Amino acid sequence: MIPRREVVTNNGQTYFVTSNCVGRKRLFRHDRWAELFVSVLYGYRPERLLLHGFVLMPDHFHLLITPRESLERAVQCVKGGFSFRAKRELGWVGDVWVAGFSDHRIRDLQDYRNHERYIANNPVEARLAERPEQFHYSSANGRFELDDVPQGLKPQPQPDQGGAAEAAPFQSTL
Repeated sequence: MIPRREVVTNNGQTYFVTSNCVGRKRLFRHDRWAELFVSVLYGYRPERLLLHGFVLMPDHFHLLITPRESLERAVQCVKGGFSFRAKRELGWVGDVWVAGFSDHRIRDLQDYRNHERYIANNPVEARLAERPEQFHYSSANGRFELDDVPQGLKPQPQPDQGGAAEAAPFQSTL
């Protein structure tokens, strides 16, 4: 049984999102395609989404976003907006994306940091760069403006001096 996707308007949650090119075609190995994707992505910031991190691999992307509307609408804008512009500006006549996307709701600050590291290291693991900051189409290279770490992520409880876990403040102090 497939769980139903949570449909909300603006729940203020942060998500790690992944989508693949149809047939795993390596469309984004071409700079024109990759630059157009980044342009489309930033075109929806900050009105439709807050962008905390991303990597554009040759055949897929990963985003760390906080949608301003529903998650479905934010991803539809990015994927649909890119498809529309690829057809118009690059002369593409086929499909670009698989239907749908995968998502993971970020639970706390540690979960956020884990996904941030995953995004940074994805090109290194794929042997596209030796270090995260060398990969051109990743927020890990430091050349892209990003939105702040979302406030309200629960930090991991820190043990007090007696060894028992103490409740941590709700807001991050980053």
